[in-house]
Formats: sequence, structure tokens, C-alpha cells
Amino acid sequence: MSSPIAPLDLVASDTLLSEEERAIRETVRSFLDAEVRPHVADWFEAGDLPARDLARSLGSLGLLGMHLEGYGCAGTSAVSYGLACLELEAVDSGIRSLVSVQGSLAMFAIWAYGTDAHKEQWLPRMATGEAIGCFGLTEPDFGSNPAGMRTSARRDGADWVLDGTKMWITNGSVADVAVVWAQTDDGIRGFVVPTDTPGFSTSPVKHKLSLRASVTSELVLDGVRLPSDALLPGARGLAGPLGCLAEARFGIVFGALGAARDCLQTAIDYSLTRVQFDRPIAAFQLTQEKLANMALELQKGYLLALHLGRLKDAGLITPQMVSVGKLNNVRESLAIAREARTVLGGNGITLEYPVLRHANNLESVLTYEGTSEIHTLVVGQALTGIPAYR
Repeated sequence: MSSPIAPLDLVASDTLLSEEERAIRETVRSFLDAEVRPHVADWFEAGDLPARDLARSLGSLGLLGMHLEGYGCAGTSAVSYGLACLELEAVDSGIRSLVSVQGSLAMFAIWAYGTDAHKEQWLPRMATGEAIGCFGLTEPDFGSNPAGMRTSARRDGADWVLDGTKMWITNGSVADVAVVWAQTDDGIRGFVVPTDTPGFSTSPVKHKLSLRASVTSELVLDGVRLPSDALLPGARGLAGPLGCLAEARFGIVFGALGAARDCLQTAIDYSLTRVQFDRPIAAFQLTQEKLANMALELQKGYLLALHLGRLKDAGLITPQMVSVGKLNNVRESLAIAREARTVLGGNGITLEYPVLRHANNLESVLTYEGTSEIHTLVVGQALTGIPAYR
């Protein structure tokens, strides 16, 4: 017998990373293994997350808005951010979602489209985890078609008044600030909404079977009155929220692979110790075929993610490229999670092992921030020039 190697070492992909990128990855992994991984199955089972304490811990590590410049943010490369997302989701998709919504949706919207006053008021506190943000785009009746949103913002003297409902909002019930998108006479615009504003309320989404270690909420805006400077001046139309979503989807391209890696490594370890017919099940050809096929798809997805990360760092990435990454990597990660479960047999359905927890979470990742169908149509339009959304 030869010594087993890790799945992502099949083609020596670590040689594609810089020393700094490897150091960031190892720092994040070590922190999560010590502080988060031992508790996450219990959080998932309870359907709860100590979001505020966790945000402060993640902020102290520099993970919140780590790819942004200034205002207490680390300004790391896109690849470094992606590697951090991979390690976060290797523990649980809900943990990566907290970081992704905070940094790539709420913080990025303020950083990219807000005023200097918005940035100075919120970004330093959000970078440390002292303040938590959420992103209000999706509505109960408008997910894949955000242009149809019903949330409205009207002028009343010098103020704005917002009315509407947002749904499936990560961090919503624990947020200190919400970036809310609404219809105005000037098209879709974004607003910075402190969550203690009168008329703003939230309620948690109950009975989830996926992303249970994550805060998911409904936002209700009932005559929320904001000053004129609550408007994000740099965002007009759907380009604003879609620009934020492209940032968050990039993190998913890497993140989903973390869940897949954890599932595959669990399956490999289990197969080496589970004995049937007087030999470990890793010695059977059908088991090795499963492991080999999973490892190939994981490695291919990782190389794709690294390539897209280098393109992003060079300023060459496009939304279509991000759609390619999310479509492929989430789809293949979910397939890996399901296949890995079969290696564990009945043990695979328990929370003693992370595999079915990851599979359940990835069912949500498959549909949020652009369903697989929408990303398929984005790729189809890129190939044919014909939009086929209607």
C-alpha cells in the first residue's frame, strides 16, 4: 500500500498558490477547526447560530470584507478571499453565507455605491463584526426576476418612505444595517437602512431543512422613513444589486468546493476504516471508482475557481464567467456530497458525520444568488447571443 494523498493534491495544485495565499488558507482553516467545527453540527441541529459572537470572531481574524480596500478591510486578493470561502464552507455553508453576505453584499454595496459618510459610518464597524449587515433584494414573489420587485421608495418632502417585504434574507434578524433595493420614480435604487428605524421589522424563517446554522429572515418595511442621504448614489437600476451578486457568486465558486472537499475526505477516511467482508471498503473497486470520480470533479472545479480568481485579480472577469463557475462548481459539489453519502451507508444520514448536512446546505446554494437554471441561461446567451429568459 502507498500513502494516501489529499484529493486536491492529485495534480499538485498548491504549486499554483503564492506563499501568502497558502498562509491565509491555513490561518483560516486552523481557526475554524479549533473554534467553529466542533460546534457546527449542534448549531445545525438546533437551527440556530450565535451570529453576533461569531461575527466578532471572524472580524478579528480579518475575514469580513477582506477583499475590500480601506476602512479597516484587509484588501486581499480575490484568490485569497476565495480560499477563505472554501475553508469556511468546508465547515458549513451557513458560516460562509454569513461572511459572504456581510462582505460581498452589504459591505460591498456600501463600499462601491455609497457616500463617504456611509462608508465611514458603517464599514469599519462591519469589518470588525461589531455591526452586522444584510442585503434586501429578493421578495416573496420575485427571486429570479428582481426587476419585478414591489418594494417601493417614494419621496415625501426631503425624506424617502419605503414600503415592502423582502424574503430569504441572510443575517436579517441580527443585522444592524440593511441595504434595501426598491422601485422609485427613477428606477430601482438602493438605500442604507439602519434596522432600528421605525417601521422596519424582521421575523426568522422557521422549519428550514437546509442552512440551519444560518440566520434567514423576512424583512418588512412599513412606512420606513429615511433621510435623503440614505440613498446609495452610485447605483442606478439593476446594475447595482447585480454587481453585488457577482461579488458574492464569486465566493460561492470557491466555497461550494469546500463542502465537497469535506464530504470527499470524510468518505475516504470512512472507507479506510469501515470493514466489510474482512477488508476495508476502500479496497473494493466500486468504492474506489466513486472516490476517483468525486476527486476528479473536485480537482477540475478547483482549477476553474483558481483560474477565475486570477482573472478577477487581473480585472478581466465577467459576470458570464462567474456564472460558469457557480453553475459548474455548485452542481458538481452537490453531486459529490450525494455520492459521498452512499459510501457512508446508513451512517451518512447522521450528524455524527458532515456529509448529509453539506448536501442539505448545497441544495440552498444551488438556488440562491442565481438558480442553476438562470446561470444556464446566462451561459446560453453568451454562446448564442440570444436571451432566453422569457
